[in-house]
Amino acid sequence: MHPYLTADIPGVGGAIKATPEDFLVEEIPAYEPCGSGEHLYLLIEKRGITTLEALRRVAGALKIPERDIGYAGMKDSAGVTRQTVSVQRIRPEDVTGRELDGVKVLSAVRHTNKLKLGHLKGNRFRIVVRGVAAAAAEAVPAVLALLAKRGVPNYFGAQRYGVQGNSHLIGTAMLQRDWHAAIDCLIGEPEAVRDEQWRAAIQAYHAGDGALALRLMPRHCRSEHDVLQRLATRPEAWEKAFNAVHPKLKKLYLSACQSRLFDALLERRLGEIDRVLAGDLAFKHVNGACFLVEDAELEAPRAAAFEISASGPMFGSKMKNPAGAPLELEQQVLSEAGLMGADFDLGSGLRMEGERRPLRVPLAEPLFSLEADSLVLEFSLPKGSYATSVVREFTKNF
Repeated sequence: MHPYLTADIPGVGGAIKATPEDFLVEEIPAYEPCGSGEHLYLLIEKRGITTLEALRRVAGALKIPERDIGYAGMKDSAGVTRQTVSVQRIRPEDVTGRELDGVKVLSAVRHTNKLKLGHLKGNRFRIVVRGVAAAAAEAVPAVLALLAKRGVPNYFGAQRYGVQGNSHLIGTAMLQRDWHAAIDCLIGEPEAVRDEQWRAAIQAYHAGDGALALRLMPRHCRSEHDVLQRLATRPEAWEKAFNAVHPKLKKLYLSACQSRLFDALLERRLGEIDRVLAGDLAFKHVNGACFLVEDAELEAPRAAAFEISASGPMFGSKMKNPAGAPLELEQQVLSEAGLMGADFDLGSGLRMEGERRPLRVPLAEPLFSLEADSLVLEFSLPKGSYATSVVREFTKNF
């Protein structure tokens, strides 16, 4: 569990996502469709499904190739999400107001280009926290004021680390070229799953009975099944067996490793999250560019005004490094994980070049209301930042 920036303010407890309507996310587009062009921008509403599943359903209902659909951001299955996708060779009147296999089309406007990943400013959230403590009336405004002033810690958090919470460990083992360990982590630990058959399969694997593990492994565990199948024919051929994992999943594991290392660095700099140090690569919030801080005192007013923030590492083979004390701390985090920057180039399409990520992000347009024991929070965050990083500062229970 990551430390809280607002640790001195009592948590209000409570739970989120009691119903899909308790977690509403709406994309803030980078631009509005112009009204003409061969592409049609659909504002869709999905409920309880991922973005990729929504794309699959839209493609099926419209009888178009899934690859022809553009989208700006990935959203998980939690709650209700409103986001924009683009399609071609479809008329607005044929889709407006329709429900495409459970995906609602709220509007359809023409534009000149296909929507690309990253073509959004951020996301607006409306989150209901149910069952909060009576002290919420005092605690909530205090937390809100501190986050508005100092910023939201830009944690990735638990949702980045998979069902068993260990995707980053798979990625780390990959970067260390320890394929046996990568498969051990892929199979996971029995206590991390609730399904009895799945748990029994994991126990069988760790007991050395690969045949039983393969027989018991649930069908939805496709990667685990494919890896065990290869091990059954070629025991100890760990690297070849791990190659049964889809390249997209491999990238996901490597990305999870990057995310966990960033979170580890952020934890160590949390107390100074609103400051920049000499040697920092400062992140400009207006355009995402970074520059080396040579005089921390000179840049302090810009940090106080939230124009800039210290950045942290999404480690990779080509990531730009800071200098001085910030560099020493980042090298320490990497070393403790048993890694070096060069390790992030696995070749075969799995090179992670790396980038910089701000340690904090601004909390925009925050609103709250208390209705009996329910807290309603509304706020906006830049793209790539997570609402859970905000909510946890209020609840203090995850």
